[in-house]
Amino acid sequence: MNENSNDISDQYSDTELIKNLTGFKNRYITVNGIKLHYVEGGTGKPLICLPGWPQTWYSFQPVAMQLAKIYRVIIIDLRGMGTSEKPESGYDKKTMATDIHQLVLQLGIEKVSLMGHDIGGMVAMSFAFNFPESTEKLVVLDGSHPGEGMYQMPLIPSPGTFSEKMDGNMPYAWWMGFNQVKGLPEQLLEGRFHLLQEWLFNYVMIDENKMTGLERAVYAAAYNDKESIRASNAWYQAFQQDIEDSRHYQQLTMPVLGIGSYISYNYMNYGLPFVAANLQVIGILDSGHYLFEEKPQEVLDIVLPFLAS
Repeated sequence: MNENSNDISDQYSDTELIKNLTGFKNRYITVNGIKLHYVEGGTGKPLICLPGWPQTWYSFQPVAMQLAKIYRVIIIDLRGMGTSEKPESGYDKKTMATDIHQLVLQLGIEKVSLMGHDIGGMVAMSFAFNFPESTEKLVVLDGSHPGEGMYQMPLIPSPGTFSEKMDGNMPYAWWMGFNQVKGLPEQLLEGRFHLLQEWLFNYVMIDENKMTGLERAVYAAAYNDKESIRASNAWYQAFQQDIEDSRHYQQLTMPVLGIGSYISYNYMNYGLPFVAANLQVIGILDSGHYLFEEKPQEVLDIVLPFLAS
């Protein structure tokens, strides 16, 4: 697959961006009938890293080189993300987890730890539910597997809770509904995805200045065309199937670490004990949703001891 597919500017291509991660290389692999892009660096036990919306593999850039001092770090653009393929279907988290599992098998790896943020956390949890024999440890940051509680999310915000910054006690994530709509978001956002992105970063980050101009440009370019918007919204449109799948999963028994920002900590602290028996939940309450950008060292200080224990 062409690394510059989707008309991403050469400046923001995988080839150029990988230069910012010393020791990492771009890779492409065909799994589960589609091509995935991933980057790899470091040696040691394998650590699979899965990004979220609206980002790409590059979201792990603030922590990747530190992790690679100890681990073989494999950061994957999910189905529908970045320069990975964007098929018409397969965006339920079980299928996306199968993509990752087949990648792991093709690389000849028997067991992995996984670290997922946002949508990537959902896929990482689905991997652990569906392939527990292949899962060493699981880290989820501001994202856990879809559950029935999603049906209780408000259509309109509670009085006094919808302002410039997201309310941590009464979060209002209107884009969860917007992204359910088929066809319209592509028409509205093609060529101007940065408008949604800029509003989102300001709303869900405590210090939005921690998201650099380069990072903003990279993600705006990656989501600026109709196919990328369609594919990424399909992650959200599959939530009903994900919720149905979750009804059949057994409780996780491997070590699980949940890290929550001020937005997600309460939700994760309440929900994760129902699905994970060997669990730690830690809050980084002086950070917004994009934890790697706002608090990279704090993330590392929590994740590295957990993985090493």
